[in-house]
Amino acid sequence: MIQPAPLKKGDLIYITAPAKSIDDASVSFAKNFFEAQGFRVEISKHCFGAFNYFSGTDEERAADLQAGIDHPEAKAIVCARGGYGCVRIVDQLQWANMLREPKWLIGFSDITVFHHRLFKLGIQSIHGTMPLNFEKNSPEALQTLVEAMTGTQKPLTWNANANNRTGKANGKIIGGNLSILYSLIATSEAYFFEGNILFLEDLAEHYYHLDRMFFSLRKSGILDRISGLIIGGMTDMEDTNIPFGMTTEEIVLQHFQFRKIPISFDIPSGHINDNRALIVGAEVELIVENELSTLSYVN
Repeated sequence: MIQPAPLKKGDLIYITAPAKSIDDASVSFAKNFFEAQGFRVEISKHCFGAFNYFSGTDEERAADLQAGIDHPEAKAIVCARGGYGCVRIVDQLQWANMLREPKWLIGFSDITVFHHRLFKLGIQSIHGTMPLNFEKNSPEALQTLVEAMTGTQKPLTWNANANNRTGKANGKIIGGNLSILYSLIATSEAYFFEGNILFLEDLAEHYYHLDRMFFSLRKSGILDRISGLIIGGMTDMEDTNIPFGMTTEEIVLQHFQFRKIPISFDIPSGHINDNRALIVGAEVELIVENELSTLSYVN
């Protein structure tokens, strides 16, 4: 996998909104944050636009992201927010300049669409917080984002969940938003899962839908091919009037009764304020112990 060059002070960060519309204040806060870190910032032409649900028409949003991909100075493209809309423009984009001069693409949630495409192209990207959330993010979320961009990332540790399965695994870390990954399973965008470590997070899903998605992962053979599983924020999960009767952990673990791979819940990443950055496509080592889980990058 190609790793984009680490950012240095003075490098340019390009902020664009490829999906849902966003307010000026959130982007201004992020711009000030990046400038305080010593970077320059450019905001895309239609970043503050509005077209129905979106920040612009498909053509406008695609043009803005294309301008970031082709930008002669930008070293990183920061997506302002998710929502929905990336799948509508991913095939309109020309990615050749990403291969010629790779740059970091950063975001999570709906941005998982672009993480899939870049993984297929053999380029690493950053699953990290976005300007919509900067003001509420933990210091660690913002710090790990800057560390991932500048090549100074450190091992990530988090406390054990009683439902964890201990063990050690190596592989590339892949994944992101479960609903997006689920929607791309049978497409040419799907990740290569064999021997890799799968990270999943989601927001506001019903437990029965989480169950359905995990059965799809199982029936498509994905859960038989991964070397490890990490579950992040399963935030604001919803139940039915008659309770579904299973927790997130129970829904996941029912598929691993006869397969022993390390499984760790509660990594601080996803639709939570403490949304730590992860480098999609990077070689990592996952160690799940009784008291602690650790994710380390392997050079």
